[in-house]
Amino acid sequence: MKFFVATDHAGIELKDYTVELLKEKGHEVVDLGPYSRDRVDYPDYAHKVATSVLAEDGTQGVLICGSGIGMSMAANRHEGIRAALCHDAYTATVARGHNDANILCFGERIVGKGVAESIIDAWLAGNFEGGRHSGRVKKIEL
Repeated sequence: MKFFVATDHAGIELKDYTVELLKEKGHEVVDLGPYSRDRVDYPDYAHKVATSVLAEDGTQGVLICGSGIGMSMAANRHEGIRAALCHDAYTATVARGHNDANILCFGERIVGKGVAESIIDAWLAGNFEGGRHSGRVKKIEL
């Protein structure tokens, strides 16, 4: 799987950890930055990841900020993006299985490395279940 990953200044450490973790698990990763703790605006990076995921079929994204809230809100402004804010493995499993989420969001100030790894593992193990969920996912797009 190919992932586009980005953060803002509040998620640099967890972004770097996530990039390496995904690579260790055999995935292709494109790190869209930033690469320092200098203050940046999270919507700029959310838009970079969302447009990248939309431009390349079969890819997914990971967005990290302090809480994950701003990133998920900005990414979800893009038609075709279903960015899910996940705080644990269960929410990641449901986001993939029920909502066909294509961008995973979480916050460095909310989850630590161990929880982030369990979220990523659940995300990677999940697949969209379709069925009764398909119609609901279609209703997300107006």
